[in-house]
Amino acid sequence: MFSNFLKVNSKALGHIRTFASKSGEVKLNFKKADTYLCDGPAHSTVTNKDELMTFFTEMTRFRRLETVCDGLYKKKLIRGFCHLYTGQEAVCAGLESAITKDDHIITAYRDHTYMLSRGATPEEIFAELLMKETGCSKGKGGSMHMFTKNFYGGNGIVGAQCPLGAGIAFAQKYNKTGNVCLAMYGDGAANQGQLFEAFNMASLWKLPVIFICENNKYGMGTSQKRSTAGHDFYTRAHYVPGLKVDGMDVFAVKEAGKYAAEWCRAGNGPIVLEMDTYRYVGHSMSDPGITYRTREEVNNVRQTRDPIENIRQIILANKIATEDELTTIEDSVRDEMEKASEKAIAAPLPQARELYTNVYIQEVPIRAVEFVNSFKP
Repeated sequence: MFSNFLKVNSKALGHIRTFASKSGEVKLNFKKADTYLCDGPAHSTVTNKDELMTFFTEMTRFRRLETVCDGLYKKKLIRGFCHLYTGQEAVCAGLESAITKDDHIITAYRDHTYMLSRGATPEEIFAELLMKETGCSKGKGGSMHMFTKNFYGGNGIVGAQCPLGAGIAFAQKYNKTGNVCLAMYGDGAANQGQLFEAFNMASLWKLPVIFICENNKYGMGTSQKRSTAGHDFYTRAHYVPGLKVDGMDVFAVKEAGKYAAEWCRAGNGPIVLEMDTYRYVGHSMSDPGITYRTREEVNNVRQTRDPIENIRQIILANKIATEDELTTIEDSVRDEMEKASEKAIAAPLPQARELYTNVYIQEVPIRAVEFVNSFKP
């Protein structure tokens, strides 16, 4: 697999050079971010064995999580909407490494990996998807409504999470926490009016919010060329600085994320990051993903820009680990996800009384029945 990846990528990845030092550090160069109203980060970094292996392991976990979700959906164990993140793993992994767990993230409905990166267990995630009481939302939220500490979902309304993200950032500024909020959205949501309202308010009030456009080239089945007159999403906030980042390179994402977080923490107000990324799968599980693009297009991105194979190349080229050691990690991740899904499948469904919880703060009797027969939690 790795030899084929190198053969295909010998030219495409020629801009990436690695320099391994005796101390085990590796210097990497990557594609420089395009900038708007700001200088932007450096296009090189120094990494080490621990970070490389962590990135490889975490992105492998993200992808395997979604692979298992795909299988459970096709078995009709997961029902309803289900949007997978396969191919975009470098965005989640890179951003998480650039901030702290005290910072905040809100995203749209492609949210499973962010739950995992924020600290939720695979079993909690699978159980929620399977509508089980052990799920993170007690089986009542499903794929699009997952929450954990400092992670606010999972939002089903296109673009609606962006003004909410500005509100979370407002709370950080008001309470002087020093933390930032990452408000994620896709290129399909980039034309929403509420996004521009959020840009305006965040800029007026100098809110510590990083607006992040995960540009995977398609809003549902519509290409950005057909939906959007201007394709430079990082400049569209007009008065808000922005960066366009190689979203398939975890180190490019990390350095851009660090730059943006420092920008916000310094009191400069919001900033926009456009992540140039790609999803290998359809918009959702009901979309085969090849009616509006070709298999050749998808396979070309897999062969030339895959974020996990990029990390694999760096690890092997610098003798950080062997092929067998990486295979062992992949096998361990596969085992972790299979066991978590089995536990989730075996978990009980929510009790009927859960239909009445988390609706109102105080108990409200059921109308049109005798009070003694009314539900009581």
